[in-house]
Amino acid sequence: MNSETKGMWLGLLGVAAFSLTLPATRVAVAALNPIFVGMGRVVVAAIPAATYLLISRRGWPTRGEFRSLVVVSLGVAFGFPVLTALAMRHVEASHAGIMLGVLPLATAAAGAAVSGERPSPGFWAMASLGSLLVVAFALNEGGGSVSWADLALLAAVASAAVGYAEGTRLAQSLGGVQVISWAVVIAAPALLIPAGHFAPDSVGVPLDSWLAFLYVSLVSQFLGFIPWYRGLALGGIARVGQTQLLQPFLTLLAAAVLLGEAVDATALVFAVLVCMTVAMGRGMQVRRA
Repeated sequence: MNSETKGMWLGLLGVAAFSLTLPATRVAVAALNPIFVGMGRVVVAAIPAATYLLISRRGWPTRGEFRSLVVVSLGVAFGFPVLTALAMRHVEASHAGIMLGVLPLATAAAGAAVSGERPSPGFWAMASLGSLLVVAFALNEGGGSVSWADLALLAAVASAAVGYAEGTRLAQSLGGVQVISWAVVIAAPALLIPAGHFAPDSVGVPLDSWLAFLYVSLVSQFLGFIPWYRGLALGGIARVGQTQLLQPFLTLLAAAVLLGEAVDATALVFAVLVCMTVAMGRGMQVRRA
């Protein structure tokens, strides 16, 4: 198995873990404050992350690495979790899942900016087609307009894309586990006080909300990034990032099975069309620096 193929499989493993993030967030914010969910998940994830850093004794990052880690933290440990938690109070997980299908294009663009990758015109055409399908879905669902929750999801996409691209660049030297570990450890102190302020003051929070919160904290915010960053580093940001186009379909399935959300024929058609762009984009050339 060559590096690119191995990277694709690791990327798919990360996508599978992330595909449950929106349904789990939807369950969590039903009883918990979205700010607590978005920030508290980082604080909880910092516990195993700090434990790993202490046990591994890999040393402190350099000044340049620390600056890059701050960028990663702002993207994947602040922007994405907070914005998606706020949006999930107002839209269903299946709707948000398809909206996040635009993430591969944003990730490829960020990768071209920070890592020197140069996708071919054919690759950009396939990525753009998938993204246009996502925007068309949002307009169709919103009756011709885009809601503020959709805008929050698009802002979350931009945050995640920058965090993915910068984190992948760092993973070449630090390794994926160190990158996400340092990212959440750096962000946790700043998020601890606001997360505590919005923490529930009642013990009457349903168990399923707490379990969902634990999932987004331990898996979505920490464990899922380990194969994800490694896969991006091995196979390239643009190409492996295209596996995220499968995430809307997986999220639709999870929302239907776990939350009982109705998935109509239109949503399925959009999901299938978006997934088809993965297969076509997979064969397009990407020149790596």
